[in-house]
Amino acid sequence: MAEHAPSAADPAPAASDAGPDDAASAAPAASAVVAGPAAGAAPGEAADPARPRRSAATRAAILAAARDRFAADGYERATIRAIARDADIDPSMVMRYYGNKAGLFAAASEIEVHAPDLAHVPRDEAGARLVRHFLERWECDETLTGMMRVGVTNEAGAQRMRGVFAEQIKPVLAAVCPVPEEAPTRAALIASQILGMALCRYVLHIPPAVDLGHDEVVAWLAPTVQRYLTAEHP
Repeated sequence: MAEHAPSAADPAPAASDAGPDDAASAAPAASAVVAGPAAGAAPGEAADPARPRRSAATRAAILAAARDRFAADGYERATIRAIARDADIDPSMVMRYYGNKAGLFAAASEIEVHAPDLAHVPRDEAGARLVRHFLERWECDETLTGMMRVGVTNEAGAQRMRGVFAEQIKPVLAAVCPVPEEAPTRAALIASQILGMALCRYVLHIPPAVDLGHDEVVAWLAPTVQRYLTAEHP
């Protein structure tokens, strides 16, 4: 059965979903999140100047563990308790920062691709610009690689990746493709190239794909991406 694609607005997980430790901490965590002193800080942290640094490190550890666990187990099977164990932190802290599993998944899968404005790029350079941009994004943001792993292992992650392309990529393509109505199809074709290379290079670590330099990847992929961007319908 296809997994439910969660959102931050989903209710807190039931005890059977979250596990004993998760359920025990869910109720106090919900009020803690609502009543927290400020965004990015757990209750009681504002009084200690050293806490924000610890808070940032704790959140980073939780999110990294969450991405790995969601990728390994899928959304439904992953539990707050297992993620907390992987992050070497008490489960109550995970609940304090993120409220419930749906909130944690939403935070762990938050992606901003910062797609370039192709309307201001010479038309015949748009393909190369897009490929190079994504190479740089993959290599500076571990969230993208983490979500790629999640996306190929469970439906919730796949839906999140589809949403990213729908929300952030199609509008960029609409500015340059010859028939705006074809933007969704062209976005899917471009994704086949960019996500396919990312899967081979950053997730599966296929040696030839890993060994290619940026200029080589651009040289191989850009002509195809350029065709998907600007060529007339075949």
